[in-house]
Amino acid sequence: MREAPVQYWYNVTRGCVETDETRGQGEDVLGPFATQEEAQKALDTAKARTEKWDDEDREWNERGASPQWKAADDS
Repeated sequence: MREAPVQYWYNVTRGCVETDETRGQGEDVLGPFATQEEAQKALDTAKARTEKWDDEDREWNERGASPQWKAADDS
């Protein structure tokens, strides 16, 4: 039987990388990540994604909904 690959998690409460065997509670961790290095960068990754999504939301709000969305709202 083949073993599952190790997954890595970043525990935001403890500020450290954990594996499946040492992982804390679900609400305390970000992941899974394929490598320990990816998990170590979890907060930077989350910040970059949040900033990107915030920028996209701002652009969408300034531009307004596309015609397809407006038509769906009118029905």
